[in-house]
Amino acid sequence: MKPEGIPSRAPPSLWRGRTPGGGRWERAGPGARARASSWFVTGESLKGEVAAAPSEGRSGRLEARWVGGRLPPSLARSLRPPVPPPLARSLGRRGPALGENARGARATMQWKSLVLGLLLLRLGLHGALWLAFGLGPSLGFYQRFPISFGFQYLRGPADAEAASSAQPSWLEAPGLGDPRRAQAGRQPRPQRGPGTRGPAASGVCPKSYWASLLGGRARGAGGDEYERRYSGAFPPQLRAQMRDLARGMFAFGYDNYMAHAFPEDELNPIHCRGRGPDRGDPSNLNINDVLGNYSLTLVDALDTLAIMGNSSEFQKAVKLVINTVSFDKDSTVQVFEATIRVLGSLLSAHRIITDSKQPFGNMTIKDYDNELLHMARDLALRLLPAFENTKTGIPYPRVNLKSGVPPDSNNETCTAGAGSLLVEFGILSRLLGDSTFEWVARRAVKALWNLRSNDTGLLGNVVNIQTGHWVGKQSGLGAGLDSFYEYLLKSYILFGEDDDLEMFNAAYRSIQSYLRRGREACNEGEGDPPLYVNVNMFSGQLMNTWIDSLQAFFPGLQVLIGDVEDAICLHAFYYAIWKRYGALPERYNWQLQAPDVLFYPLRPELVESTYLLYQATKNPFYLHVGMDILQSLEKYTKVKCGYATLHHVIDKSKEDRMESFFLSETCKYLYLLFDEENPVHQSGNRYMFTTEGHIVSVDKHLRNAPWKKSFSEEGGEHQEEKHVPRPKPLDLKVINSSLNCNRIPDERRYSLPLKSVYMRQIDQMVGLI
Repeated sequence: MKPEGIPSRAPPSLWRGRTPGGGRWERAGPGARARASSWFVTGESLKGEVAAAPSEGRSGRLEARWVGGRLPPSLARSLRPPVPPPLARSLGRRGPALGENARGARATMQWKSLVLGLLLLRLGLHGALWLAFGLGPSLGFYQRFPISFGFQYLRGPADAEAASSAQPSWLEAPGLGDPRRAQAGRQPRPQRGPGTRGPAASGVCPKSYWASLLGGRARGAGGDEYERRYSGAFPPQLRAQMRDLARGMFAFGYDNYMAHAFPEDELNPIHCRGRGPDRGDPSNLNINDVLGNYSLTLVDALDTLAIMGNSSEFQKAVKLVINTVSFDKDSTVQVFEATIRVLGSLLSAHRIITDSKQPFGNMTIKDYDNELLHMARDLALRLLPAFENTKTGIPYPRVNLKSGVPPDSNNETCTAGAGSLLVEFGILSRLLGDSTFEWVARRAVKALWNLRSNDTGLLGNVVNIQTGHWVGKQSGLGAGLDSFYEYLLKSYILFGEDDDLEMFNAAYRSIQSYLRRGREACNEGEGDPPLYVNVNMFSGQLMNTWIDSLQAFFPGLQVLIGDVEDAICLHAFYYAIWKRYGALPERYNWQLQAPDVLFYPLRPELVESTYLLYQATKNPFYLHVGMDILQSLEKYTKVKCGYATLHHVIDKSKEDRMESFFLSETCKYLYLLFDEENPVHQSGNRYMFTTEGHIVSVDKHLRNAPWKKSFSEEGGEHQEEKHVPRPKPLDLKVINSSLNCNRIPDERRYSLPLKSVYMRQIDQMVGLI
């Protein structure tokens, strides 16, 4: 008889004769008489895709849970997963209807015959093209050259028992899907970051396979659609056209802000008017955290004007800021937003004005007396109360610029918000010779670092600043954690403090061990492409199946440490999502292949990573990506007086808001991507961008801190830190140095950065094809 609670239409093969140990099924879901078109197991749950739910008149999910002990292995093996979505689409149906009778068995045999025929046809076609015209899968950047046609997606129901898992490997715990690591248990994967070396023997790089494979092949001569679209040179005329389009995009947004919104903080581009803090609703944090009634968009855009060489407008804008902007306002703002958008921009513009080399043209201001630096100090002093009266040293999330921390202030803050202040506060301290600002920011970073998990080395995303308890235990690379990791590395680049690099190296190892899923190598082997997921900080177990658009910054960070190959794969995944929607949804569910949160507020993270990957590889593929992004922004977000937030990435409806980072970051990175002759690339100076895209020159002056000794003494006296092993000397070098055998060969700029078979795989996995 059927076990208790199983829906009436569940296939008999799911339950017949399999109720050992007294366990039973308990059903849950939309409607008792629902018909399920497919069934699969997740953990100890039996789930069905519901085709119709008569009791509620809609489709949905049906679930039956096994109660009374662990799900018996024999029962788990008997359950068949649905056909993978790419094959289901090619067969014109959602998934396999598992047979309940002889007719179902005959249908299964017909299905298997069809699949076999498709496989043989595809194999024959690829083989013929390969032999006749060289139109097979494109070449990659590793010495080995495995030919893969993506057959791992063409498993039918009969193959499910033999398969180790029918679900994406991203759902598996790290190491469990790799037989080479199965015997070793849950061991961290090899570090892919600073200090790692390529697979060379005796320190000698193996001979590249590229020369013999490519021969005299013309640039862009690849045969499949990916090579035809992306390979080959990007004509100089097209590059200049795209550069001018990016400059025009910035000018259109900036000029309309100045005409219709200044001195307010932001532009409402649809109704052509300004926007300031929401005085009527103090709880509207989406607005009030950012807008402080201090001409935010103008301040945030200063260094973009300089980078684009517009000296007259830069000088005019600086004088406007000096003469009209004040921080003596009854505005409650988020410490993080005020720091990265306003404080960072003031410091960047001050450095541009006072740079003796003046690489961007004459950006000097007559009779300039360090006014922007004084304004930066004034703002920072008004933010300092956030660091007072906290038992952990982690700052309050918000302050009132006049009165300090509000009496009803929240004691919970996100890790990124509290731990991403060190770059701006550190620059200010070193320019002023006052250690106060760097000290409080560094103390907050160390406090958060000491709260990381002893088992995984991961941090959560929300913490109580008084108790140090983790309120949010999710660990990922997106919102709540992103810039914390970014600033560990960038603080080291600017200030040269070894502790910052040691923390980053340890954090990167934990990220690679617990967050990274998919195949070991980006550009070779089988399995799902690499992806970084959200996990529980203490156990490393998957917490959800979505990623957010902020995580698209991470490939750019990987470029800075030299992990270029891994950056290529993650960037390709986000670009595939962009191609599908013409924008990046705020959250994307990679299991459902659909957005969870649908708006796109003109964020810059994907553009930033595209720019940095182009600088690292000089591959014209990334110029094509930038052109796609530019054209999408022009097509879907341009309105009467600027560029508007997309409320819904599918129907392209809009919200009347243009955030300041569109001008300070998105337009800036697009412009620099196409402006190869920009002083940022040609002046000989070394530059770094803050998390808000503000440019900072990297020089010895910022590494001069006379209080270094007192920092280490005070830290040891007041705070017991978890031991972080010092890296070997090689760890302090960048991975893509001349010592690394996996450095990117020159030939890569004339072919795809990722083999076309893997690009096609990623496009399939986001539902693009």
